[in-house]
Amino acid sequence: MSRTPRVIHTAQALVDEVVHVPALPRRGGNVMASSTTREVGGAVTILRAAARSGAHAVHAGSVGAGPNGDLVREALAADGIALTSPEVPDQDTAVCVVLVEPSAERTFVTAMGAERVISPESLQTSEPVDGDLVCVSGYSLLEPTRDPLLAWLRGLPTGVRVVLDPGAAFEGLDAALQREVLALTDVWSSNAEEAEALVGAPADTDMAELAAQVAGLLSAGCLVVVRDGDKGCAVGDGGAVVAVPGFPQDPVDTNGAGDTHTGVLCAELAAGADPVAAARRANAAGALKVTRHGPATVPTAAEVDAFLAGR
Repeated sequence: MSRTPRVIHTAQALVDEVVHVPALPRRGGNVMASSTTREVGGAVTILRAAARSGAHAVHAGSVGAGPNGDLVREALAADGIALTSPEVPDQDTAVCVVLVEPSAERTFVTAMGAERVISPESLQTSEPVDGDLVCVSGYSLLEPTRDPLLAWLRGLPTGVRVVLDPGAAFEGLDAALQREVLALTDVWSSNAEEAEALVGAPADTDMAELAAQVAGLLSAGCLVVVRDGDKGCAVGDGGAVVAVPGFPQDPVDTNGAGDTHTGVLCAELAAGADPVAAARRANAAGALKVTRHGPATVPTAAEVDAFLAGR
């Protein structure tokens, strides 16, 4: 009996220490925060977005044994996201400090902990099969997760689609490593700055042009999605590039908006949606997300439906 493809994430689930500040302090200075919260973020935001859009979501990354790890497990369970990897003993999941300014811009300081303790065997507990989407973060291509992740990716079954979310980290990778990862990639999902860094394009290059240039570095038939804030995204699918307009909002917090976009995109692709239609729903979900505080406020499929119905 056939089943709906799953969305599997391999990257880091972290606890976000979200701090709202009037401005970033000068070096050595101090600033008083208006509020602080503890939220589960990182890979969980993508999985949460996928699950709330109806996908069977799976976390294959590692989770620690301490209180932060407990928060991650609770967050995954709350959205019905399966956790397949074994608990990492004697080590807790790390935190990411997120400084959010009134403009909704955010700055990150990320620590490392149990989420970086992976192996091909721990990743394989997710048992990917033909049709599944496996999400990879550029930050996982840094040590110590790089080598075990690559070893596992090289052995994936035929038909498993690798979704690369390069992040800012991908730009700094060795050129040979970049080429190998791009050769393994079936779906590229990034913001415009990350695409510009990959292809060496100047700032503010049109997103459709960026998508076309990124597609030229991937294997034939790969899907390319390049986001550019409230402008929406460009979708390159089999040579043709389509600009999919966004839904401008007055943002209060951009933390998690890109991850929300990627998660909804993956859920729609897993369900067999046309890439352009999937991108439109992802644009809507991202637009809703920036009007809400915190990475946990990812919209549901019903909320996206209602938002689009009014457009």
